[in-house]
Amino acid sequence: MVSSQAKEIFIMGVTHDGRTFRPSDWAERLAGVMSPFRPGGAGPGSHLSYSPWCVPNLVNGAKCVIVQCELRDAEPMAWDFVINFARDNKLQVSETGDLASRP
Repeated sequence: MVSSQAKEIFIMGVTHDGRTFRPSDWAERLAGVMSPFRPGGAGPGSHLSYSPWCVPNLVNGAKCVIVQCELRDAEPMAWDFVINFARDNKLQVSETGDLASRP
């Protein structure tokens, strides 16, 4: 699903069949759950900001979560969680963020 050369992946808020994923705040929720997973580990107040490894964003007008592949090596279970979230919800995943521009 993700090449070993990738530096980051984009989990798009669009399903494989082109529908917008709901709820509308899914990206913020996913990134919030991942907030403790960060370089150096969780610290006091780390739940108050997003991890640099998992950040919600907009790409071509579509919500997405940008996941740094460093997470895969540092926290394999957290990596599996975000990958399985995308797979279970049939979300489009890209290494370039270009999926939002597809018809």
